[in-house]
Amino acid sequence: MNHILYSAEELTAGMNAKASVQLKDAMIRTLLTDSRKLSDLDQGLFFALKGRRDGHSFINEVYEAGVRNFVISDSEFDHLAFKESNFYLVEDTLKALQELAAFHRSKFQYPVIGITGSNGKTIVKEWLYQVLAPENNIVRSPKSYNSQLGVAISVWEMNEENDLAIFEAGISKSDEMTALAAMIKPTIGVLTNIGEAHQEGFESLEEKIREKLKLFEGVDLFIYSCKYLDQYQGELPGTNKFTWSYRGKADLEIFDDEILDDKYQFLRGKYKGKDVEVVIPFTDQASVENAIICWATLLALGYEPEEADKRLEKLVPIGMRLELKTGINNCSVIDDSYSLDLSSLAIALDFLKQQNQYSRRTLILSDIPGSDSEQVYQQVGQMIENKSVERLIGVGKLISEYGVKFNCEKEFYETTADFLKAFRTIKFGHETILLKGARAFEFEQISQLLTQKVHETVMEINLNALEHNLNYYKSLLPLGAKIMAMVKAFSYGSGSFEITNLLEFNKVDYLAVAYADEGVALRKAGTSLPIMVMSPDSMAFDTIIENTLEPEIYSLRILEEFLVTLSRKGIKSYPVHLEIDTGMHRLGFMENEIDQLLNILSENPSLHIQSIFSHLVASEDPGQDEFTKQQIILFTTLSEQVTRNYTYPILRHLSNTSGISRWPDATFNMVRLGIGLYGIDTSIVTKSPLQTVTSLKSSISQIKQIPAGDTIGYGREGKMPDGGTIATVKIGYADGYSRKLGNGVGTMLLRGKEVRTIGRICMDMCMIDITGINATEGDEVIVFNDVIRVEDLAQQMQTIPYEVLTGISQRVKRVYYYE
Repeated sequence: MNHILYSAEELTAGMNAKASVQLKDAMIRTLLTDSRKLSDLDQGLFFALKGRRDGHSFINEVYEAGVRNFVISDSEFDHLAFKESNFYLVEDTLKALQELAAFHRSKFQYPVIGITGSNGKTIVKEWLYQVLAPENNIVRSPKSYNSQLGVAISVWEMNEENDLAIFEAGISKSDEMTALAAMIKPTIGVLTNIGEAHQEGFESLEEKIREKLKLFEGVDLFIYSCKYLDQYQGELPGTNKFTWSYRGKADLEIFDDEILDDKYQFLRGKYKGKDVEVVIPFTDQASVENAIICWATLLALGYEPEEADKRLEKLVPIGMRLELKTGINNCSVIDDSYSLDLSSLAIALDFLKQQNQYSRRTLILSDIPGSDSEQVYQQVGQMIENKSVERLIGVGKLISEYGVKFNCEKEFYETTADFLKAFRTIKFGHETILLKGARAFEFEQISQLLTQKVHETVMEINLNALEHNLNYYKSLLPLGAKIMAMVKAFSYGSGSFEITNLLEFNKVDYLAVAYADEGVALRKAGTSLPIMVMSPDSMAFDTIIENTLEPEIYSLRILEEFLVTLSRKGIKSYPVHLEIDTGMHRLGFMENEIDQLLNILSENPSLHIQSIFSHLVASEDPGQDEFTKQQIILFTTLSEQVTRNYTYPILRHLSNTSGISRWPDATFNMVRLGIGLYGIDTSIVTKSPLQTVTSLKSSISQIKQIPAGDTIGYGREGKMPDGGTIATVKIGYADGYSRKLGNGVGTMLLRGKEVRTIGRICMDMCMIDITGINATEGDEVIVFNDVIRVEDLAQQMQTIPYEVLTGISQRVKRVYYYE
């Protein structure tokens, strides 16, 4: 993995840039696009990309961190103010990044497999990596890096040690594939399928196919299924073509299938006039089709059918997500042990650096597959140093051999078995541990030792989806508007520091909690953002001040009591937030109290007014729009009465989640974003742009055949007059699954099919009617996700989504994942 080093002259040519070079000997090997994820500072090149935020505004921060090479598109930018640095001026920084990636791609002549399609790209890429790895040194897209930016970063990882590359390309509208194709320039093309995903970006299915096929123009070999292109009117690409079909004419014709032991799919087909067969260790339709694509690719590349069968039978599931779990001895464990290369290690280290709950960070790292050079481990050592890792535990002969390259606390074990033997003697406590190992090292054994035993009902929180939702609401706000993220009630049941670390990383401006102890917990977990306490009590004022929290002042009583506290402590200035009641009639100063409030404020300069706010009562309801307008007018009037008495700027915020969506006039200069972060916005009535963040999952304890006429559960309320099959699921009202969902009101998903509860919900479990479904004990049951949504449960319970989420018990373990 010795990356080519590029000089200033080569960079200038590769990007068609106008260069201002002060460091003539500078050499570049690393692309940097995010000021929060910097590495390899001496040999990194920062691209000031323009998106929701303009990368030019972060150049000073990046320069201060140690980077000295920059690509900019703003001709007015004062680059001469940055001493001993190189600047490359281009028309478009993203385009320049793509051109540089294409320039880098041109240096290599080995085969490149390009993959696109509506679904399955990442799985096919990873499975092709598995089956082709034995005789190839493969570079591939990390995780799901298939976008305009992701492809550039992926292609940049090509190096002279590789002899095969596998890259995926994803598009959502016309005219996107040309740039991706220029970077990947595949010699072998694989089309997974054509489906409905992203159809809204194309005028027709024909247009979508035409756009995707641009990736394969000029390939030596094109592999595809006849069923997806049989209606296509245009000319198909590829000097050579290999087709596969299910019960249809093709190079690989699959004509028979059978499920074995509920775990394996047996497939029989014809290839070159002879019967061929494979056994695939999956039975779901999507996995089977993805495996068939890999089968066709192996045959198209010249592998013998018997060898293809051997390799496909060994396919393993792809864990494309990084998981954050609660560990032993007050630790957090980041489990990302399904695969290992430099790219995925860099991504995982970035996530590790985001974690602020403990000051100590530990990396457990195995040998890196296909990399036996001293330079690779030297680069890993630099990455570890840049990401503030205090301790390295290396597992493997190579990493042990190159241990001198790591300038941190370190210890090494030649095998995973050696580590497991020594586990009880290794001290773990009050730290965040990143587990990153190649599959051959079986780090899942280490994960089991490091993570706490979990209640078998688990709530999964998708941090990618939360980040997406945050960025969606950011896109609705005017430039300069700030965001206060509501993280009260355990972040709506989704977690504490696990959520706030991500919010802080994504540069929200404020956090808000309901009570002081919630804010204290965040401070102890390392959160540095300003935190507003919305329901402070005088008994908590000392705690609030000791933890630099900022109280909401909502009444004359609370105001006087806080002034007494400030006086007792001799504090000359402290930030507070004033709440005005514009119609909620819960907390806040009424209109007739404003004059008295102003008199007290004028006599007490120790109060620094950080913000003034109020609550919209029904911002999501069109039927209450007139009242909402009155609230906005009243808030504007009353808040201006306060602000005109101060010379410093004071924040004003009124909008909640639905207010951001429906009332741009209520933005002022800050908004409060709450449940919208978790994918719920009741003001959105058409197709939601939000992504589902939380999934609640359990499993089957026991399956029973019930005779006709028997009843189920307490009170004999669950009736089966014709008999049938029931399953007992490990979730009950003590976990937050309401008793209102019993007797067929609630539904769950089992093997993709919706089933209903039967009988009453018990404290720790409940029963579901699974008659007609081929299930086994231990099967996963989904309580809610993006199919059965939180909103659906709320409707069944005759309540609101807030109550459903916040009602999930703390004994239900939260698992956080980031793809």
